[in-house]
Amino acid sequence: MELTERHRFGGMIGKSPPMLRLFSLVRKVAGTDSTVLVTGENGTGKELVARALHFSSNRRDADFVAQNVSAFNDNLLESELFGHIEGAFTGAVRDKKGLFKVADGGTLFLDEIGDMSTGMQVKLLRVLQKGEFTPVGGLDSERVDVRIIVATNRDLESMVRKGSFREDLYYRLNVLRVVVPPLRDRKEDIPLLVEHFLDLHADRGGGPRKRLSPGVMASLLSRSWQGNVRELENEIERLLVLAGEDEEIGVDLLEPVAPDGAPRSYRETGDLASAVAALERDMIAEGLAACGGNKTKLAMRLGISRTTLLKKIKAYGL
Repeated sequence: MELTERHRFGGMIGKSPPMLRLFSLVRKVAGTDSTVLVTGENGTGKELVARALHFSSNRRDADFVAQNVSAFNDNLLESELFGHIEGAFTGAVRDKKGLFKVADGGTLFLDEIGDMSTGMQVKLLRVLQKGEFTPVGGLDSERVDVRIIVATNRDLESMVRKGSFREDLYYRLNVLRVVVPPLRDRKEDIPLLVEHFLDLHADRGGGPRKRLSPGVMASLLSRSWQGNVRELENEIERLLVLAGEDEEIGVDLLEPVAPDGAPRSYRETGDLASAVAALERDMIAEGLAACGGNKTKLAMRLGISRTTLLKKIKAYGL
């Protein structure tokens, strides 16, 4: 399948309705300076959305700075974001410019915002409200002009209700929300993504470009991809390594995947009927988890009637 420019936007790839809606929303949101909350599961490409927002905006010529807030404890994160002055603490041998200052005029992307402590949430709220901050150990406030984009895979509304995330900060962050769809809801994009990863690895390795057999593609399309695009990329890389010098990647390199994501060999079940039943049971169990127990939705995904699905669920004791 040809990957054309109309299937790309800001590093994102897709032609499915969910992705086309995402592209349209990002284009609209990019033209403002409002704070954006990007939500979605792990591996869906939330940082790609943030980059697309920045490089489609009038801030594109300034810096895009990204930081995962869960990578630091509070003290280190405060210094990382706001900077510090010489002598502020042991090891502070010189002044350090924080990421807010580095991103002045541009965009600061804070990933995993749901992991930020309530103490740091207060400091972030001040920057959002007043556009100013004080470096660690400093006395004078500094002003910056930074667009803030944050991302999380957590349910911030639930965290607000439980008191682990500040309500005032949540409303400050949730001015504009962009939801990144999971791969299982945009499976028609899988062939495009596969083509992209095959091209990417061929360019990196300098060798001939490999292709997938139809059976491999059919298998990839049937999976639920709990790890989303990141999991798909890792699987393509695994297949490329195992294929060695072969130009075509065959089905013999595939590993059946159980509902919990662990590789599983159906050859161990012996006869074909047992192997098919084991695969069917796992697909239904996996689908139930992916659809949140919605049997009507799962029946449509599997291409069977709801009555047939209910009979199979009962037969397999799911």
